[in-house]
Amino acid sequence: EGVAYGTYTTRSLFQYIFLVQRHFDIAHFDHPWLKKHFAFLYRTILPGFERTVAIADSNYNWFYGPESQLVFLDKYVIRNGSGNWLAELIHKNRVVEGPGQAGKGQRWCTLHTEFLWYDSNLSSTPPPDFGQSRMHFFEDWGVVTYGSALPAGINRTFLSFKSGKLGGRAIYDIVHQKKYKDWINGWRNFNAGHEHPDQNSFTFAPNGVPFITEALYGPKYTFLNNAVMFSPAVSDNCFVPWEGQLTENCNSKWLKYKHGSAADTQGRVLAAIESNGLVFIQGEGKGAYNSDLKIKSFKRNLLLLHPQLLLLVDQINLEKDSPIEQMSSYFHNTDLPFEETVIDGVHGALIRHRGELYKMFWMDDTGYSDKGVLGYRRYPPGYPYDGSNYVNVTMPLKNPITRGAYIFFGPDVDVQSFSIRGDAQRVDIYLATSEHTYTVYLLTGEVTSKPLFAMVLLDQKKIVFEKEAGVKDSPPVEVEDHVSLIEDHLQHIKPVFQQLEKQILAHVLNTDNFKKTAERLLQFTDKKTTEEVIEKMFSLSGKQNKNKNSKKGSLNDKLSESLPDIFAQIEVTGMKHMYEENLEEGDAQTFVDYGGLRYLKGRKGGFVKGRSYKEVHMIATVKSTDPSISASYIRLFLILNIATFFMLLALLLTRFQKTQSLHTQRCFYGILLIDSFILLCLYSSCSRTQC
Repeated sequence: EGVAYGTYTTRSLFQYIFLVQRHFDIAHFDHPWLKKHFAFLYRTILPGFERTVAIADSNYNWFYGPESQLVFLDKYVIRNGSGNWLAELIHKNRVVEGPGQAGKGQRWCTLHTEFLWYDSNLSSTPPPDFGQSRMHFFEDWGVVTYGSALPAGINRTFLSFKSGKLGGRAIYDIVHQKKYKDWINGWRNFNAGHEHPDQNSFTFAPNGVPFITEALYGPKYTFLNNAVMFSPAVSDNCFVPWEGQLTENCNSKWLKYKHGSAADTQGRVLAAIESNGLVFIQGEGKGAYNSDLKIKSFKRNLLLLHPQLLLLVDQINLEKDSPIEQMSSYFHNTDLPFEETVIDGVHGALIRHRGELYKMFWMDDTGYSDKGVLGYRRYPPGYPYDGSNYVNVTMPLKNPITRGAYIFFGPDVDVQSFSIRGDAQRVDIYLATSEHTYTVYLLTGEVTSKPLFAMVLLDQKKIVFEKEAGVKDSPPVEVEDHVSLIEDHLQHIKPVFQQLEKQILAHVLNTDNFKKTAERLLQFTDKKTTEEVIEKMFSLSGKQNKNKNSKKGSLNDKLSESLPDIFAQIEVTGMKHMYEENLEEGDAQTFVDYGGLRYLKGRKGGFVKGRSYKEVHMIATVKSTDPSISASYIRLFLILNIATFFMLLALLLTRFQKTQSLHTQRCFYGILLIDSFILLCLYSSCSRTQC
């Protein structure tokens, strides 16, 4: 879901890890995911430490923290001072006003955990490679970053690329390989709704200046990502005659991912190689598009030739009977508008940042460059951002192979020549700047003459990117007998919770406001049951006061065994409400298969585990209630109220219009005040019971 939602997750996850270690002696600090999580926060920051890569639903940086998460990692996991160091740098460079500032509802709520976890004995120490541009590949996420966490400055450049499996590799494989069947029921157990249709997308920030950016938290449209659409469409989708990626959704704020071919969406990073100061990245995006488009392959190639010069080459290989005729590429900047430019018949666009120009140009493999469309796409109401500036470049497709080339460069690079030519086996691109010449040979055939992705002649120096250095698709090592391990942990936790429950109940029953608390906790259960439960609690509480000299253990046992489980009742009732709501939304199967709601399938039995880990029979615990009865009374009262109002209005206009005494007016106003009071009480009651 991206960096912003990543901090949303770890805000609570790290508290959980801390608590189970503290109270149950269950340690997760050696888990490989935790050990690598520092990289997620370190390798995704743009130069200057103000922004992060904004893949999926994101703001400009983090939702929560990340200082709290960083000091946690430092104290309990990495213990080398790097977490404290990065937390201090982020805090120092915080955006106080304008885009990138922390939300009012988020900026303070991790201060207490940051205070609790900070270890002053760990002196701030930067990672060994700090200050150098480095590449990092997030295998599960399908994201490559280069040049992260650098001081802002000339040639401090950030580049990112995304092409991965829906939900990440681990979740995608769990769903499709039907792993952990006792726990997992397909996509129903996961939520990929905040992801975007963004396979084979990229961002580029030369000198740390966001030139090509993500479009942040917005609608789930392909063209709002730096991705490609095709025409004509082969399905009834959002933007006919153009067709985007399978997960595109025009009827909801959330990504389409649960059913059909959208659930099988995936991209793949084929290469992420750094050699002699140059960077080569290649991704395959065909799996993100409708198979009826008959796309044999869609490879996007990125070559960072200089910190301020990026070459992008798209190659689309079509089946013989493919119906598509055009491709349309999009490039975004959420902050600055694009302006048109053209040099020697080659069309392009530029942005202005503090008086300096950042430019892009494009052409197809015949050397033709068509004019692009520049504009601003405004988001519908309900999103935190207004919209995004974009460049749209459309090119015709030839069968079987088409290539499109784009160059992006900063103010310190002067591109003087740009040309392209190609055949079935390779494409050659020639670039000349005021300082260097670059000849790029990109091998594109299914069977290449040499085991290379690409070769670059930088002046007279040859740099090769070998296929042997490409990404190997190897599954991650899994914990052996993982299910049994989790079950062991649960059995370890169980008696501790049982003992805590006895202590808590014994303490709570003696407080003055317990009755109000119990009423509030039980507000969704049957009224008679509520009163019975509270009376039972207070009768036991009275016995406790009379028997102060008796053993506390026996009373605690009575409390734990005699009282109905309040929280189990709330949980079951809440799940029932969720089930009923989802019936209306047409997604009932999301909840039907869970053990806590088996009785909804027509079975006589069904169990839910309460806080005391005793199996509480649901039919015995939760009585059926019919909220429609109270709703009927409310409707009847409102109808009578309206009728009475119109009757009084008719009397005022006919019989009492001419002779309105002060006494008569007071009577009518008194009736209206009483009526208003009754309506307010009714509204208050409705709010409490959600009738």
